[in-house]
Amino acid sequence: MNRRNFLRNTSLASLTLSTLALGACQTSAPEEKKAENKSNTEDKSAGQGFALEEATIGELQQKMQRGEYTSRAITELYLQRIEAIDHNGPRLLSVIEVNPDALSIADAMDQERKAGKVRGPLHGISVLIKDNIDTSDKMLTTAGSIALEGNRASKDAFIVAKLRESGAVLLGKTNLSEWANFRSTRSASGWSSRGGQNKNPYILDRTPCGSSSGSGVAVAANLCAVAIGTETDGSIVCPASVNGVVGFKPTVGLLSRSGIIPISHTQDTAGPLARTVTDAVILLGALTGVDTADPVTKESTGKALTDYTKFLDVNGLQGKRIGVEKSFLKGHEDIDSMLQEALDLLKSKGATIVEVEIIKKINELSASEYKVLQYEFKDGVNKYLATSNAKVKSLKEVIAFNKQHADKAMPYFKQEILESSEDLGDLNSKEYKEALQKNLTTSRKAINDLMKEHKLDAISGPTYGPSWCIDLVNGDSFSGYGLSTPAAIAGYPHITVPMGLVYGLPIGFSFFGTAYSEPELIRIAYAYEQASKKRTVPTFRKSTNPS
Repeated sequence: MNRRNFLRNTSLASLTLSTLALGACQTSAPEEKKAENKSNTEDKSAGQGFALEEATIGELQQKMQRGEYTSRAITELYLQRIEAIDHNGPRLLSVIEVNPDALSIADAMDQERKAGKVRGPLHGISVLIKDNIDTSDKMLTTAGSIALEGNRASKDAFIVAKLRESGAVLLGKTNLSEWANFRSTRSASGWSSRGGQNKNPYILDRTPCGSSSGSGVAVAANLCAVAIGTETDGSIVCPASVNGVVGFKPTVGLLSRSGIIPISHTQDTAGPLARTVTDAVILLGALTGVDTADPVTKESTGKALTDYTKFLDVNGLQGKRIGVEKSFLKGHEDIDSMLQEALDLLKSKGATIVEVEIIKKINELSASEYKVLQYEFKDGVNKYLATSNAKVKSLKEVIAFNKQHADKAMPYFKQEILESSEDLGDLNSKEYKEALQKNLTTSRKAINDLMKEHKLDAISGPTYGPSWCIDLVNGDSFSGYGLSTPAAIAGYPHITVPMGLVYGLPIGFSFFGTAYSEPELIRIAYAYEQASKKRTVPTFRKSTNPS
């Protein structure tokens, strides 16, 4: 969850180089300075010569099929990579915990392959998952909070069970913005009391965004093949955008949320992060399925697929009509130029571009969205904790724990969102019901009507502005760009693809549409990706300052 739209709406008309904060950052906490000093002499060579750099799922499968690598060898290489540059070197802190069973899972997949059994495209492939997703193994599920330390799930989340069925190797869990960035109005994305401050691998003093910070960074830095994040509003697409990778937030209902620490049952969903659209699509198909523990997945019956790769079409832009958010056509001059280049490319591949406006209307829902999330967060977290193996059994107990351990749980920012959510009533509240109805009706009608009026196949624009400085004292400084909220409130699918770099910082290009329009978005995003090829490997620079 990022809190941009309901906490700090920024005027696009006032965007300048300074408001996008592209200058050198200042370290804001002693422990971060100490970690930075350790990494300053090491980040120049970080990641150079890694054998699996930018390896795709398809390439890894070919290597295993030819006998060049085993799943164990691949897993070992990723574990070594995590130790070298995540826990040491630049200290990205994107992986909160490695799976002690990872090598044994890889060995089992190697034995199956040797016996002639290959479960599918993820067989033997290393996957990292966000630390708010239950795994019934030796790993914890904590949402990054020390209040939940010791919480070992009794049952796999539905999507984790699907991942195991696919033959994937659960490599570990990723760091995140604590409580999926739903704790404080001035939190720093990518920081958790359990995992510390995650860093952007392109420029280390920059934010990885959130809340799926670690998943975005780990994929970008080649610490795994693919990763899973979760999103309520922006938590997949923002870290994907600022870390230069592909992020795919599916329609709410396509993937089960059971076994995932919640914020909102109307907006939450898991989704893939990957270096290519192809890999994101492969992972997406492996996770779908109707789950009796999550009733909304019943809506995906007849709409969900287990293989979306058939929609990967290099000619997927031919004849498409794509809306572009016109308020994003003039902001920061470098992003303006980059966006125009992307739009010209879409046109050259057969698409028609139509200027549209939707952000202004959806931003009017900021207050009601926030209220819905608060009500649903309290309800969902209480239900999750009541049956968990955590020592705290309610949101009230989490708040009390944090106060009792404030020096470790809240050293930089507090928990006013937790406290204000706890003060609310239940889901029978008139205030909640009215806000929910307003959100769903307005957002879905706005998108549906706009797409019908202009006969659009998707709506597009820059996903977010460039990454801002990490600031543990003052919190996040979002730019005026941000295209996550319309699809988030409506529960509609949204994919972001790398569009290029501004001062060495990645910018994503977004496409979203109506419910269960994943096939159309895949066609469009893949065709753009293949024509543009804007993915750039990070170099772990210390700062934007050339000196």
